Amino acid sequence: MAPRDDPGGGFAQAGFREGRLTVRDGLRLFYRDYGDPLAAGTAVLCLPGLARNSHDFHRLALRLSADRRVVCPDYRGRGRSDRASSWHGYTPQNDLDDLRQLLAATGLRRVVVIGTSYGGLLAMGLGVVAPRALAGVVLNDIGPDVSAAAEARILAHLAEGRPQPDWAAAIAYLKSLLQHPPFRTDADWEEFARGTYYEPAAPGAPLRAAWDTAIVRALRQGGGERPDLWALFRSLRDVPVLLIRGELTDILSEDSAARMAALHPAFTRVTVPGVGHAPMLTEPECVQAIDDFLERVPAAPYR
Repeated sequence: MAPRDDPGGGFAQAGFREGRLTVRDGLRLFYRDYGDPLAAGTAVLCLPGLARNSHDFHRLALRLSADRRVVCPDYRGRGRSDRASSWHGYTPQNDLDDLRQLLAATGLRRVVVIGTSYGGLLAMGLGVVAPRALAGVVLNDIGPDVSAAAEARILAHLAEGRPQPDWAAAIAYLKSLLQHPPFRTDADWEEFARGTYYEPAAPGAPLRAAWDTAIVRALRQGGGERPDLWALFRSLRDVPVLLIRGELTDILSEDSAARMAALHPAFTRVTVPGVGHAPMLTEPECVQAIDDFLERVPAAPYR
């Protein structure tokens, strides 16, 4: 089960409803629900990176929720959702099934999915298991080809889940890890750190990672062949796609981005200068591109 302590402790965020969903294997998953459920604009489903959580989308969700509903889940074993009893419970298939149950429970029949990194891969998976639910997809710094070296680097960091004595140390540690980060201010770094760690209830205890490190064991030891990610990408051929890429990313190559554009008939792309993996989606280039993209997606209201 999830720890009692919440990520983002001491860094209050408001403007959303807290939702909880019990999925088929009994885990309770947390999600944030922004905006009017009956808003006219097509709803947005925000999917975070592999070990990230709904905290990352707060600023984007607040902005978009002015005229549409925005739902941001914490995957199992991340953020405020329950942890699986075994590492075997952490599979992309389970995450996809959880998302299908979330869509049904919240009444979201058709959504634009905004997926960062792993969240973008899940968006492609929804193109296979729930294609009628997709009105459009925004892929944030991810594609069908993922650099093996970059993946190994990320998994090594996530496997450690290194506790930190305080927030200043946590920020310093994250600064030492990230290559070409999108964060420009102290407030940006603090917000990122407080979505990465949580404050335990016990006074003086170290900050703990806001993910279950068993997620990495599942990826490394889960067995079986990986799916053909290009086939998953082709499942999105009937919906518009926006690709956002950090200019200095080591996850998604320019060649892969160009191939994606050549394969998809309704593909738009934007590059965020001077940024690696992954853009915050609050950069001016991202704001304009996402707003333009949502305007082109036919309205699919909650009702």
